[in-house]
Amino acid sequence: MTAKRRPSRATSPRPDARRTLPDARRTLPSVDAVLRAAGELDVPRTRFVSAVREVLADARGNGATATDARAVARDARARIAAKDTPSMRRVLNATGVVLQTNLGRAPLAGAAIDSMRDAAGAVSVEYDLVAGKRGERHGHTTRLLHELTGAEDAAVVNNNAAAVLLALAAFAARREVLVARG
Repeated sequence: MTAKRRPSRATSPRPDARRTLPDARRTLPSVDAVLRAAGELDVPRTRFVSAVREVLADARGNGATATDARAVARDARARIAAKDTPSMRRVLNATGVVLQTNLGRAPLAGAAIDSMRDAAGAVSVEYDLVAGKRGERHGHTTRLLHELTGAEDAAVVNNNAAAVLLALAAFAARREVLVARG
């Protein structure tokens, strides 16, 4: 008489394994399905794909709430829009401190803002309108600084490092200069 073998525990299914519900993450759409459902994109494709992947990763981690491809596309667009929203906003300085460094720079006069707006477009930087030919880039500021200060000549630079280099070249040529760091 041969004994009947019992199925081993390793191969027999657990009683509760047969009753489990399908994982909601399995119903998430593919990136390709979301791209098809999204229609025409108003951002670069790679940027949209990246946002879709972020939305799907969040859905996988949070229990997969958005299973429709159109909903994932909508969430991806919302995520891109949130990233494109400027983080700095105009505020009212009610601190009592005239130049509060946490609130940006000193306010500019309206005329200065208008001049910056004009200079942001096409202007005669290196073109002499009177002579009708190429002109001097620094001629605009040199004349003004000469009139205001009486200086023989002038140069305008757009950063502190260049200004320090010019000052050192003028006042400390071939001499040792001590620099404090920190």
